[in-house]
Amino acid sequence: MEAGGERFPKQRQVLILFLLLGVALAGWESRRYFVMEETESGSFVANLAKDLGLGVEELAAREARVVSEDNEPWLQLDLQTGELILSEKLDREEMCGPTDPCVMHFQVLLKKPLGVFRAELLVRDINDHSPEFPEREMTLKILETSPPGTVFPLKTAQDLDVGNNNIQNYNISHNSYFHVSTRNWGDGRKYPELVLDKELDREEQAELRLTLTALDGGSPPRSGTAQVRILVLDVNDNAPEFAQTHYQVQVPENSPVGTLVVKVSARDLDTGTNGEISYSLFDSSQEISTTFELSSISGEVRLIKKLDFETISSYELYIDASDGGGLSGKCSVSIEVMDVNDNSPELTISSLTNPIPENSPETEVALFRIRDRDSGDNGRMTCSIQDDLPFLLKPSAENFYTLVTNGALDRESKAQYNITITVTDMGTPRLKTEHNITVLVSDVNDNAPAFTQTSYTLSVRENNSPALHIGSVRATDRDAGANAQVTYSLLPPLDAHVPLASLVSINPDNGHLFALRSLDYEALRAFEFRVGAADRGSPALSSQALVRVLVADDNDNAPFVLYPLQNASAPCTELVPRAAEAGYLVTKVVAVDGDSGQNAWLSYQLLKATEPGLFGVWAHNGEVRTARLLSERDAAKHRLLVLVKDNGEPPLSASVTLHVLLVDGFSQPYLPAPEAEAADAAPAAPLTVYLVVALASVSSLFVFSVLLFVAVRLCRRDGGASVNRCSVPEGHFPGHLVDVSGTGTLSQSYQYEVCLTGGSGSNEFKFLKPVFPNILESDLGRKSERSSTFQNNEFSSELQILGLEELLMTQHPNICLPLDDDIVLVNREFERKCIVELILLNQRKLSKGYVGEGVE
Repeated sequence: MEAGGERFPKQRQVLILFLLLGVALAGWESRRYFVMEETESGSFVANLAKDLGLGVEELAAREARVVSEDNEPWLQLDLQTGELILSEKLDREEMCGPTDPCVMHFQVLLKKPLGVFRAELLVRDINDHSPEFPEREMTLKILETSPPGTVFPLKTAQDLDVGNNNIQNYNISHNSYFHVSTRNWGDGRKYPELVLDKELDREEQAELRLTLTALDGGSPPRSGTAQVRILVLDVNDNAPEFAQTHYQVQVPENSPVGTLVVKVSARDLDTGTNGEISYSLFDSSQEISTTFELSSISGEVRLIKKLDFETISSYELYIDASDGGGLSGKCSVSIEVMDVNDNSPELTISSLTNPIPENSPETEVALFRIRDRDSGDNGRMTCSIQDDLPFLLKPSAENFYTLVTNGALDRESKAQYNITITVTDMGTPRLKTEHNITVLVSDVNDNAPAFTQTSYTLSVRENNSPALHIGSVRATDRDAGANAQVTYSLLPPLDAHVPLASLVSINPDNGHLFALRSLDYEALRAFEFRVGAADRGSPALSSQALVRVLVADDNDNAPFVLYPLQNASAPCTELVPRAAEAGYLVTKVVAVDGDSGQNAWLSYQLLKATEPGLFGVWAHNGEVRTARLLSERDAAKHRLLVLVKDNGEPPLSASVTLHVLLVDGFSQPYLPAPEAEAADAAPAAPLTVYLVVALASVSSLFVFSVLLFVAVRLCRRDGGASVNRCSVPEGHFPGHLVDVSGTGTLSQSYQYEVCLTGGSGSNEFKFLKPVFPNILESDLGRKSERSSTFQNNEFSSELQILGLEELLMTQHPNICLPLDDDIVLVNREFERKCIVELILLNQRKLSKGYVGEGVE
């Protein structure tokens, strides 16, 4: 984008800007302020606020500042008082040299809106320098025949002060031969001449020593002295004469050292030493002495230092030609330095705003001024920046430019811009200056954290160790700094019943998820929660993701035998008629496994039997059946050890002991207890045995009839769906096998036991007692509440009827039970299948003429 282009819209904008600026400055004229040199730093110069007609607050709001032409920090604007003060002590001689008056131009720069006010500071001279002669002693050779009134030039003294503080008069020490006359050059400078008052007589006095004093016009005046040595010579009646009294030459400023500037020439008509001419610079300043060199023999003037048009554009040399007899002639040489394009443009940054907030509209980045010390076309300049940047250059008055953004910036697209401002002059060859500005775009919190996935699925095996790292979530934020620092947190669960605070935790810094406690697949198979990610911006932005945790099952539950119950105080015995055929159903081992899948697939195996080959166990459903016909030789009491094993890895198992009693019929009322087997070894009288058996049979039939009648009435009263309840022997019973409702069917009707009293010695029968008591009510309430969190209420109510709810709820909902020859899931058909099977079992026993407790 070329700020110095020739397009008409650009010119019109610049013209309008200058017009507005001119209107703003209509009431302001360039003002001149005065200050004495050597004034102390911090001294008051002027009240700019009053002169500009602005308030102090407006000056501060518009960021007023003072900019000098040479960028020297001589002046300072106090924004609190509006006063212009000196920032350092001024030395007029250093600032302006011999130039008088000494004027320093400066501008007062205002912003919002832009305003430039020009002003001048006149530095007045004080008499702080004494006159100094270039040499402490000068020698004059004067012919003794010189008539009175002859004038002899003397070397002038130098005084760095100007005006009245410069040299105003010369005088010489008292003598009878000479006096000093003070003369003026064309530029106002004064020089001394020695005037002869009376003729000299070499024979009388061949040498004179006088003191020349130079006085300035200061108050008090300062002075400088030099010794004048006068040698009285013999007669020399021809003085040297130059071919030209004035020489004028032009020298390019880029001329190398040693370049011949001019050659002057003088001649003397005398001969001998009186005709030998010697050239010297007369009344030359230190600047001339260090810039030019004059050959005393040839009169050639050469450069001994590089010229600079921008520092000094012209020189005036005065050359003296003296012969051997003391006569001299003078000429002047005017040297004009020609400008060449040897100065590159200069760029000065006045203000810089960095960094720039993103999403901001047109914003001022920098205010700068350009300058070229050359003149003419060499000093004309154009300013530009790269075309592919979202920035613009806007020119203003007094070679000031403003760098602004061309629309809003986006830090996420680009956070840094390298801008090269190029200033080119119009000279030949063209010179340019490049200034690089690095603009940083500061971040604004305009991007919310974003998760790498909208949802995460994590898997953890049950029985994990607490504080186990189960996975991670990750969110990124395109912003920077605190706006990009992401903090993770767990959001409140959608289901208020899920104890999320006790299940998982999250590291707020890296999003790592940890299981706070050991998980149980049978209690909790899966759960979901939301994770939030928030940055630290203001205002903070956030996002969320869904995390689903799947609990993998582990084979951590051994099979549990529901029937027959193994923890009763009295053993349970199954009755089998000796007339039973092969395949007769003796009982059925019912077991469950709290695990799922293949970990819950159960198989049954007969590990040990009193008579191997008499009984068999079906591997899939746990039914115990006779393997052959029974005989009189078979023992009456049998003990079977059945192993129940799951299909997990490694497999877990449980064993159950079955007591089977072979009977000829229920006319045999007396059976000895297993623990009384040792006592049976003694023979009893046959008559006594028969009487006892008969009495026991009659009593048993009577008691059984009464119990059967009561049981049938109670079952009909309860709707015919359940069997009679009775107590079990006291002792430990697993807390998870509780008849919750008190009306369960499976727990009170599925198994039967013939129990013998174990210590009374009466050998009376206790017939057919149910095995599931209503115990541990307090434990029931706690576990039932926990189970209701994760199970279906309708299914739970049905399981309460079965009396198996606590076992199923605390293990796994998909418990596999061996029913018939298949493995099926516990559901609403479970109760009906169990009840039907119990009814069929009892009907088969009753059809063979044996007494048992009926199931309606």
